[in-house]
Amino acid sequence: MSRPRVLLADDHRIVAEGLKHLLGAEFDLVGIVEDGRALVEAAKALRPDVIVADIAMPHMGGLEALAELKKEDPGVRVVFLTMHAETAYARRALAEGALGFVVKHSAPAELVLAVRCALEGRTYVTPALAGDMLRPAGREAPREPGGTLTLRQREILQLLVAGRSAKEIAAVLGISSRTVEFHKYRMMETLGLHSSAELIHFAITHGIVPG
Repeated sequence: MSRPRVLLADDHRIVAEGLKHLLGAEFDLVGIVEDGRALVEAAKALRPDVIVADIAMPHMGGLEALAELKKEDPGVRVVFLTMHAETAYARRALAEGALGFVVKHSAPAELVLAVRCALEGRTYVTPALAGDMLRPAGREAPREPGGTLTLRQREILQLLVAGRSAKEIAAVLGISSRTVEFHKYRMMETLGLHSSAELIHFAITHGIVPG
């Protein structure tokens, strides 16, 4: 009997190698990629049973990669493994169609359980976040330019509008690419948007930054 096939996406090679050994005991790890674009291409070529992916990755974030994969295969099973232990991220991941949300400091057994649940079409969320997710989410922030964004977020948004990549923005501002991605997703969550393109369009049309 063949084992379930898992594709892993994480840009930290040390983390990926650790996960390779963890998942390899029960699943057939068919590939490891390090960015969102590579994830989309590998998923289309390899057709894994479950994808385990980080949210913040170079070139294309995990949530954007999931949206791309859903267009071709609405039944794609994705479990996110991330350092962002926030209910806002978990809610958005599940809203986008993910079947799992596990934070990286969780016990290793949680990830294995999440993959098993995904294979059965069930959803798994790290217990530390699951309780908070049962509470109603706050009202969506009004889509008005104003004081909802921090100065740092506005700096990042201006560079996004200018066509800079996360890596380029990180170099300009002296921060990490992951911090750039974190701020980008926080802005999208605050403004009720669902993609980088929507975020840029919103910034220009509402005069938050010059187009």
